[in-house]
Amino acid sequence: MKRAVFCLTLMIFGCADGAPARKITVAIGSKKFTESVILGEMATQLAQSAGANAVHRHQLGGTQILWKALLAGDIDLYPEYTGTIAREILTGQNLDKDADLAPILARFGVRISRSLGFNDTYALGMKDKLAGKLGIRTISDVKQHPDLGFGFSDEFLRRSDGWPGLRERYGLPQTSVRGLDHDLAYVALENGSIDATDLYSTDAEITYHSLRVLADDLGYFPPYWAVFLYRADLEARAPEALRAVLRLQDQISAADMTKMNAQAKRRSDRIPEAQISADFLSQKLGITTVVRVESVPMQILARTREHLYLVVVSLTLALMVALPLGVLGARWPTFGQAILAAAGVIQTIPSLALLVFFIPFLGLGALPAIVALFLYSLLPIMRNTYAGLRGISPSVRESALALGLPAWPRLWRIELPIASPTILAGIKTSAVINVGTATLGAIIGTGGYGEPIMTGIRLNDMGLILQGAVPAAVMALVVQGIFEIAERFLVPQGLRLKTEV
Repeated sequence: MKRAVFCLTLMIFGCADGAPARKITVAIGSKKFTESVILGEMATQLAQSAGANAVHRHQLGGTQILWKALLAGDIDLYPEYTGTIAREILTGQNLDKDADLAPILARFGVRISRSLGFNDTYALGMKDKLAGKLGIRTISDVKQHPDLGFGFSDEFLRRSDGWPGLRERYGLPQTSVRGLDHDLAYVALENGSIDATDLYSTDAEITYHSLRVLADDLGYFPPYWAVFLYRADLEARAPEALRAVLRLQDQISAADMTKMNAQAKRRSDRIPEAQISADFLSQKLGITTVVRVESVPMQILARTREHLYLVVVSLTLALMVALPLGVLGARWPTFGQAILAAAGVIQTIPSLALLVFFIPFLGLGALPAIVALFLYSLLPIMRNTYAGLRGISPSVRESALALGLPAWPRLWRIELPIASPTILAGIKTSAVINVGTATLGAIIGTGGYGEPIMTGIRLNDMGLILQGAVPAAVMALVVQGIFEIAERFLVPQGLRLKTEV
């Protein structure tokens, strides 16, 4: 199925350089925060230095997305943390020490590297000025201030080693707790929207925003040593690439990682993660890699092709299904109400949830995004087709019957042309919705305009956000314009004149 989607991509848009795409031997993933992206980029460059064809599927979301992708074989390796493995991935196993992780992971066909050299533990942080004013130095001190507003990363808010367990261990009384993107939480701290948030101990923002890291005086958070998780079959399939990646074991200190995080997020002279990784590998391991940075126009062009592919394929599939269902529903109203109700239920499911739902079945990349967009496209097209056909005047139908036209010629020559303005409006609505919703596909590795938007949010870079948001808005306007032009050719002239009047 994935191969079919890839071939369809080449058929519709061609290959970017006119040459056959290289077979991916090693797929490396990373989560949607800067440190994970940097570590994933290092692993990718090391695998490539060993002669492997490696690709970095970066900022794919949270722990469960990456773990499921690893088990499914959509990725071969990704950076993780021992505390997260013990408390989130292998929850309920009652693991006492990191040495217990390897045997249990082996049951899943997964191997774990030694520590990369640093412990990036969770912590609770506040603005130093506010913490000093309230006399807060430890997490236990927070109990005395129930009115403090907390804003936690969405993953921390629900995972077993996050807020639920922290609240229970310390008996924290706070009720004003909201979920935020990890990087946006720092902005919220700065403008006073929240009073405290979860931190990663190697975050460069701790110093930049003058934050106080509250002491974990009850020892709730376990060590979070950075490691690589990889599929066991990688040892036989790409041994040299794996050996190259594992050279990072014990090589990265907490100071090194904090410095690299800061380089990626500096506003004045921010360095791309790929270049940061290359510089570190050169200095630490003596490995020279060539980093290719595309110009902004080329990046926008590439994202446009990816985004357009998602929209065109999903909308085409929706037309093939929704139009016939809308026609059948208009013929048999009971059936029509049933399919409209089913499509309406699908429409109420949050788009991000629908995207993630298909990962275990369809993997990462374009395929689950296309299926989700296809499902979202059904309701407007079916509803407008149903409404357009059901809204035809009975006298028109009687005239057609009097002429002796059979059902299908009557549908094709009279009913569909009369309903065409309403049907086209539904198709246009679906197309515009798809353009916007497709940006969320970046969280599962589809690319498109969502990629610079996600990166911009992660790096607090408005320029990158606009690099995805503005072209998406332009594409939506272009799509709308195309349908306005199409209406002049597809809608009978008499109906167009009636609409204009």
